Amino acid sequence: MSTSNALSVAVEMATRQRDEARRVLQDTRSARQAAQDQLSQLEGYAKETQNRWGMRPNATVMPEVMHHHYHFMNRLEHAAGLQTTVVGEHADRVGVAERALLATELRLASLQKLMEKRHHEALQAQARREQKQTDERAAMQLRKAFNGS
Repeated sequence: MSTSNALSVAVEMATRQRDEARRVLQDTRSARQAAQDQLSQLEGYAKETQNRWGMRPNATVMPEVMHHHYHFMNRLEHAAGLQTTVVGEHADRVGVAERALLATELRLASLQKLMEKRHHEALQAQARREQKQTDERAAMQLRKAFNGS
């Protein structure tokens, strides 16, 4: 397998890895957004529930009902706290996926740059060979002309 062919295979493989890293990043961003949406929903529900209880300032409520309300609100706050942790974990995963994508993009770019350099070097070598052949033909014609006269 020639160096050029091996380099082409490496570029193709790096391209697939980059595309996979992009897909993973997109998936992790979607998961983070879903977790954030769920947190927002929990917080909105807690606020709505608290506002419903706050609309009756002079109402008398039985102590058992108040106990259940406070217990429910504590559970909602706890769930929101857990969901905040989940959102943070998803944010960390997004960061890891972004760094992985950057690494694959850098690898692909360096392989493409190397491939361009090798192609340019091959063109230069071909041009030098052609120039050498032209110079040799010109020298032979000059010798023939000099020997013939």
